[in-house]
Amino acid sequence: MLVNNKMNKKIGFMQGRFSPSINKMVQVFPWDSWRTEFMQANKNGFEIMEWVIEQERLLENPIMNETGREEIRKLMEEFGVSVSSVTCDTFIQEPFYKAEGARAEQLLTEFKEIIKACSEIGVTKIVVPLVDKGSLDDQKQEMKLSQGLDFIRALLIEKRLVIAFESDFPPERLKSFISGFDDKAYGINYDVGNSASLGFDFEEEITAYGDRIVNVHIKDRTLHGATVPLGSGNADISYVLRGLQKNGYQGNYILQTARDFNGQDEIVLCKYRDMVASLIE
Repeated sequence: MLVNNKMNKKIGFMQGRFSPSINKMVQVFPWDSWRTEFMQANKNGFEIMEWVIEQERLLENPIMNETGREEIRKLMEEFGVSVSSVTCDTFIQEPFYKAEGARAEQLLTEFKEIIKACSEIGVTKIVVPLVDKGSLDDQKQEMKLSQGLDFIRALLIEKRLVIAFESDFPPERLKSFISGFDDKAYGINYDVGNSASLGFDFEEEITAYGDRIVNVHIKDRTLHGATVPLGSGNADISYVLRGLQKNGYQGNYILQTARDFNGQDEIVLCKYRDMVASLIE
């Protein structure tokens, strides 16, 4: 089941993939099984997990309190599984740049606390998804986002954390967007499936902003459609992964792949891991 390949050390999974699905949702924080996912990851040869933070029950998330962080640190040490990145789904659920007044300030303050909490367990990248309900709809929202993040830039540098934007902007538009942010604290999360679904050309993407990619999500999607099993959608996984390597990408590859929903997630996830490992060796 496990390919003997040093690249496995760079292939991680999105939290929840080793847990039973909840109401057939693809991605949700696994409240009842987050602890056992460390053991499952270790058993299946994974060393990297990307954590999930949601707006609902935000302060109850283990990463957001010292007791929880201490437990996470112990589990990481016991099972040899690091949490090197976090996906902040709060930006899809209630982005501060779409809120007004005191609520916008509160959401931005909460994000600052998320950054501090993440630094306490060794997280180096926070994925900020500017997609779906978090998409930037106009220049006003983009300005509010930029102004808000200026407020936390010094904290990011102090904590040695990088925000990785995931965006639905076309290549040249995303190049222009990311050029306005300090490369010491901001980069791009490249999502293979989302780009395929949007019909973007990989060569245009890598030429436009390849040097700013700091994290990669692996999944497959149909054109303008849903997430599907790897190899059955519009993403040319092999071409993209080899292209990323050719461009010098040395970061992690996080499996955000389709769920099985038939109790076979563990088997399917390992199959996908081995597939990706064979393409980046």
